[in-house]
Amino acid sequence: MWISRATMRTPGRQAGWAISASMIAVLLVSALAAPRASAQGRGYTLEGLSGGQIQQRDLDQGAVIVVVWASWSPRGKDIFARVDRIVDRWGGQARVILVNFQEDTAAVESFLRGKSPKAPIYLDRDGAFSKKYSVTHLPGLLIFKDGVTAFSGKLPSDPDSLIAQTLG
Repeated sequence: MWISRATMRTPGRQAGWAISASMIAVLLVSALAAPRASAQGRGYTLEGLSGGQIQQRDLDQGAVIVVVWASWSPRGKDIFARVDRIVDRWGGQARVILVNFQEDTAAVESFLRGKSPKAPIYLDRDGAFSKKYSVTHLPGLLIFKDGVTAFSGKLPSDPDSLIAQTLG
């Protein structure tokens, strides 16, 4: 008995199309069920030490300079003086904020005693903000321009030229 090649391919082609159609259907369903890329990672809210809060949408407009710090970091002892200089120099062109890395309110308030920083302080209690923006140094510096991370790295001892270059 002789079977032509066309006859042999037909069942395979039909099965192939059925598998392909099934895979496409699964991909479409998963794509529709998954959150959109622009909405992913926007679930954090940082509480302000003096009230208020900051969320992702607050970083989406204009220029924002964020300094991430911790009181236990040896390089954080003079953080308020350093950030005050940034506020004095760049406060008219960008919003400047401090984000404390994974400390409770009492520890931050104790460190703050007798000091009056010019920038508001927000608390990254669980580290989600710092993780999202890959902060690997303390103090860390993040510069946002219209919601885009324009710089992420270590806060230099003299950040003026870096900020000027980044904010352009």
